[in-house]
Amino acid sequence: MKKKFDYNTTRGSLRLPEYGRNLQNMVEYMKTIEDREERTRAARTLISVMAGMYPHNRDLEDFEHKLWDHLAIMADFELDVDAPYELPTQEKLQEKPRKVPFTSHHIRYKHYGYLVEELIKEIVKMEDGPAKEQAIEDLANQMKRQYLMWNRRQVSDQAIFKDIEQLSGGKLKVNREIVLRSDKDLIIVLPTQKYSKRNKKRKK
Repeated sequence: MKKKFDYNTTRGSLRLPEYGRNLQNMVEYMKTIEDREERTRAARTLISVMAGMYPHNRDLEDFEHKLWDHLAIMADFELDVDAPYELPTQEKLQEKPRKVPFTSHHIRYKHYGYLVEELIKEIVKMEDGPAKEQAIEDLANQMKRQYLMWNRRQVSDQAIFKDIEQLSGGKLKVNREIVLRSDKDLIIVLPTQKYSKRNKKRKK
């Protein structure tokens, strides 16, 4: 009599493959236990086994709750035990996420962004004085930084001042004697960019 081999193709599908076949078999056996208290103890034992498989995740928020959710999924949502958390249902997991409304704003200069235009509106409301002048100067430096991030070419301070006056509808007048920060101080060079520059120099 030929021995019947147990191939993966003849086995049932694994609902959560990351836990493996043996644990899935344990879950199937747990479902056959008739006594509810004993079945609950078996479920808690399985949770301990599952937690031991991923000890590096123990400090994650809601780690145990997620394990119970996984156990319910592996039991094909037929986990009739006294669980410490509300167990998920198949219908709940299949619910489509609520669509997040997309807010579209008309932005005159996209390289400055929507928040800059909102900031200009707030500065317009400020009373004239040193605080408002400082706010305008800080705004100008931020706009210069964003311009340089969008376009690596140099931009004059006067061009930034002109954009502020246009975006504010002429309500903000910039002191033309203000000297903005240099391009080198404003541009943030990422470590990867520094590395790529060094490589280019070595290749030459």
